[in-house]
Amino acid sequence: MSSSPLRIAMWSGPRNISTAMMRAFENRPDTAVEDEPFYAAYLALTGLDHPMRDDVLKSQPVDWRVVVAGLLCPAPDNAPIFYQKHMTHHMLPEIGTDWLAACCNVFLIRRPDDVVASYSAKRADVALVDIGVVRQAELFDREAQRLGRAPPVIDASDVLAAPGPMLKALCEAVGIPFSERMLSWPSGRRASDGVWAPAWYDQVEKSTGFVEPRALDRPATSPALASVATAARPYYERLARWKLACP
Repeated sequence: MSSSPLRIAMWSGPRNISTAMMRAFENRPDTAVEDEPFYAAYLALTGLDHPMRDDVLKSQPVDWRVVVAGLLCPAPDNAPIFYQKHMTHHMLPEIGTDWLAACCNVFLIRRPDDVVASYSAKRADVALVDIGVVRQAELFDREAQRLGRAPPVIDASDVLAAPGPMLKALCEAVGIPFSERMLSWPSGRRASDGVWAPAWYDQVEKSTGFVEPRALDRPATSPALASVATAARPYYERLARWKLACP
């Protein structure tokens, strides 16, 4: 196997389908995955009190430079594809981003109203910075400038509506063959899941594939939550202009 894998960095905010996407890639026989490698560094730098904070801090390096060095190493088991699930809000200004040039960077977006409704079910207070959409747009702009073109963007709603076609489009965009194994996986926890899984992954642990969106209205939100979604919407819409189309 090659010691220089294709590094796919998937940039998402929280309460997206980011863990399901990680499951899809991990179910490929040619792919190793990494779950939110900057989480501990983010908590250490901000001092924020997240669920299972102490466990997270013990489970990962808190120096972002050490994290980057690990991401640029050969993939676990020398897998030819190294899929890295990243949260955009973890990328604080003091964390360097030059290493992104070694990756194929993809941007996973979701409608802000859906993100805020889902996030508020886990944490009472939600601020714009918590959902990462501003930082996601900044990273997108930086990568577009480096490439001279828009990097791949994929919308969670499109994946849920048509998993097969959208994952085929994504695989084509990053230059790998599609695998039917990406469409389903065994339920349960993975050794690759972050130590924080008990606090955040209850639904995905029950899943065996991408679930069709339910024909239900989104949960009602308070005026404060609605204002966060409103503030986030222009950033989402700017990236959505570049999203992959369903074949």
